Amino acid sequence: MAFDKTTQLQGDDQAYTISDGIKKFSLRDVGFNESKNGSFTLKRSLDPTSPYSATVELKVTVNSDLTGFKMAAVAGNGLREVNIFKMERKDAFLEQFHYIMENLAEREIIVPVAH
Repeated sequence: MAFDKTTQLQGDDQAYTISDGIKKFSLRDVGFNESKNGSFTLKRSLDPTSPYSATVELKVTVNSDLTGFKMAAVAGNGLREVNIFKMERKDAFLEQFHYIMENLAEREIIVPVAH
């Protein structure tokens, strides 16, 4: 999956774009980890009942020059992408997803794209 300036989760109508005001320290402040190649990755459980053994995780990766990102909801093992909008527990997963995305927007990491 390539890094894009704008992306959205599988099954979501809402797209997000990377903020022009993004800073590396903001990424670190919200829990992104920097890899050896300079990219930043955030992994957060979308399961409010079990944050340590997640059944579904949100994975957001920002490239090293902060110009593009990708995100996906993945199964707990991180190997396959899932559509949380079609899952049985979608309401709980969506509540966590929207909370995380609002936090990233407040920190000027991503910006919701108007429909």
